[in-house]
Amino acid sequence: MIILGIDPGLNNTGYGLVELDSDCHRLIEAGVIRTKASKPLETRLAELYNGLEEVSNEFKPDVFAIEELYSHYNHPKTAVIMGHARGVLFLVAGKSEIPVFSYPATMIKKSLTGSGHASKEQVASMIKRTFNCNEMNVQADVTDALAAALCHIAHEGRGGVF
Repeated sequence: MIILGIDPGLNNTGYGLVELDSDCHRLIEAGVIRTKASKPLETRLAELYNGLEEVSNEFKPDVFAIEELYSHYNHPKTAVIMGHARGVLFLVAGKSEIPVFSYPATMIKKSLTGSGHASKEQVASMIKRTFNCNEMNVQADVTDALAAALCHIAHEGRGGVF
């Protein structure tokens, strides 16, 4: 099974592909799809769509794992922008008939670190240890995407806390 973990964003969307074979998992590919803030929204959404579709077509994931939308009443515009980006990601999955699993940020963190309130640094540290990439400078967008993929594995009963 190949899980495509996604950390959605309009500027930077992190992605990470994890292959699960029996109870062993390995990192296949990870990166960031970037858009330029100076471009119109519709252009940026098209770039996000094209980038994710390219990743999906190349690696043929079985599922997408994505962080649920979280919004704070002080920042409603952020939630709307994130909704646009998530909509594009769901469209890519829907057109390819790939199921999407959404997880709250606290569940993702807890499945990886044992604490639903872990810091980004703690999540990144666990990702680096899990995939033996301690020497790499891995962006938060990528570690968050990989954390979503590992959360899916744990949630499906194939790994518990990493």
